[in-house]
Amino acid sequence: MDGSFIGTRRRGSHKCSILGEDAYMPGATTVGMVCKDGVLLASERRYAYGSFVMSKSAKKVFKITDHVGIACAGIVGDMQILSREALAYMSIYRYERGRQPTVKNTAKLMVNLLAGRRMFPYMAQTIIAGVDDGKPDLYVMDPIGSVLSDKFAAVGTGAEVAMGVLEAEYREGMSVEEAKPILLRAVKSAVARDISSGDGVDLMIITHDGIKEESEKLA
Repeated sequence: MDGSFIGTRRRGSHKCSILGEDAYMPGATTVGMVCKDGVLLASERRYAYGSFVMSKSAKKVFKITDHVGIACAGIVGDMQILSREALAYMSIYRYERGRQPTVKNTAKLMVNLLAGRRMFPYMAQTIIAGVDDGKPDLYVMDPIGSVLSDKFAAVGTGAEVAMGVLEAEYREGMSVEEAKPILLRAVKSAVARDISSGDGVDLMIITHDGIKEESEKLA
């Protein structure tokens, strides 16, 4: 059924078949990329519901640990709940185990949170990325907990346009500084074609030194 599935890294959709044909998924463009020295996450800042722009400063990129972040597309309230739950559970993990959780640990936690709500799912597509002992890692998942490991990903209504840029320009072994313009170009290309995306870009850069966040306005 065209346009109804929101589970793959290559497709964003306004409709969600999980809740019926008329269930609505707010638009967004969110992307992630693995580099040789870290990972990048980015999302535009518009929160649109139908033809109404509810916010021009919606944050869709969240820090979970000192070396793991998530970026989401969907309902902002669901993104915020998921990020807060992940932050709390990973803090408990660090306290009980005496070590930092890995990217894979965080992905498994998110899978459990999402799968536990599969009958009434959180409306959020999620990219989880980070660095474990110098090794960058990235996972992408749909609202019911399907998870895939990949080198780059795009989710949301602008995903198809963004993915075209990433497919054409991504190459193995790029540094964070080399990859950053490509990631931003992917988001900007989607914004130019997807009416539900826009109003600036939030970028998260994760390396072995930690997390750095930047914001960029769109011309």
